[in-house]
Amino acid sequence: MDTNKDQLFISRLNQHPTLRERMEALLHVVEHTAGDFTKADDAEHHVIKELRRMGSDALHCWAEKAAQEATKALREQQPKLHGDGNTHTGH
Repeated sequence: MDTNKDQLFISRLNQHPTLRERMEALLHVVEHTAGDFTKADDAEHHVIKELRRMGSDALHCWAEKAAQEATKALREQQPKLHGDGNTHTGH
């Protein structure tokens, strides 16, 4: 095992708590510690539900980061631009 890669992965995952929760939920299914999944169909449905949630959470995280980066880039291009989208000249 590559300890540095593991630590980097954990560090990155900790920056996204909702994704971490989804990963933990999947691990609980795999380790038979979540729910009473005695049938493969039940476990499959739970995994699919968690993967859908994880996909939604991942896209939400991506959208937030993209919006932050776009805002930062715009503010660098137009330093006088304020949060309301207007430029203020101090008048």
